[in-house]
Amino acid sequence: MDKLTIRSQIERLGLLAVLRGPSPELTVAMVDALVAGGVRGIEITYTTPKAEEVVTTLKRQYGSSIVLGMGTLTEPEQVEEALAAGAQFLVSPHCDPILGQRMVASGLLAMIGALTPTEVLQAHRLGADIVKLFPGSLGGPSYMQSLRGPFPQIRMMPTGGVNLSNVAEWFKAGAVAIGVGSELCPAAWAREGRFDEITARAREFVAAVEAAR
Repeated sequence: MDKLTIRSQIERLGLLAVLRGPSPELTVAMVDALVAGGVRGIEITYTTPKAEEVVTTLKRQYGSSIVLGMGTLTEPEQVEEALAAGAQFLVSPHCDPILGQRMVASGLLAMIGALTPTEVLQAHRLGADIVKLFPGSLGGPSYMQSLRGPFPQIRMMPTGGVNLSNVAEWFKAGAVAIGVGSELCPAAWAREGRFDEITARAREFVAAVEAAR
C-alpha cells in the first residue's frame, strides 16, 4: 500500500494510538482492546520491549484491517528494522536530518517530530508527509494554530497533551489527526488486566474525534 493511501487512511481515522507497552504479550493485548473499541490506527513505539516482533505479530493478526506503524525512531538503522517488521508508517520524536532522510527514503509514510517553527519547516523540507508536533502539551492547540499561520501547507499531528477534553480544540486548530498515548491506553491498565476499560476509553476517543470533525 503506497504512502499516499496510508496518509489518507490516517487522516480519515483521525486518531493514532501511541503504545509504549510493558511487554510484547501485553502490548498485543492492548491493541486487541483498542481495536475492540474502534481504534484502527496503531503506533508501536521502540520503547516497547521487542517492538519489531510485536509489529510482526500484529501484522499477521490484523492484516489490512488496521493501519500499523512504528514510532520513537531515534536511530537510522531502525528504519530498515521497522520496514522488515511490516510497519506502514514511521514516526520520530525529533527532527534529525540523517534519520529524517532515511525515513523518507524508505518509501513508507514519514512523520518527523518537531516543535519550533524552524524544526517544523525543516521536517517538511526533509520530506515529512506529516509533521508530528511534539510535545503538544508545551504549547497546546493555540500554539499549533499559530504555526499554521506561516505554514498552512504543512500537515501536522500533535502528540503529547492530547486528551478527551481538548480533542475538538486540536482539530479546530488544524490538526489532520491526533496521536494519543497514556490518555488512551495506560500501560498500568494493561499490567492490571483492565482491558475492558481500555476498550471503553477507545470508544470515547473515537466518538470525540467523530464529533470534532
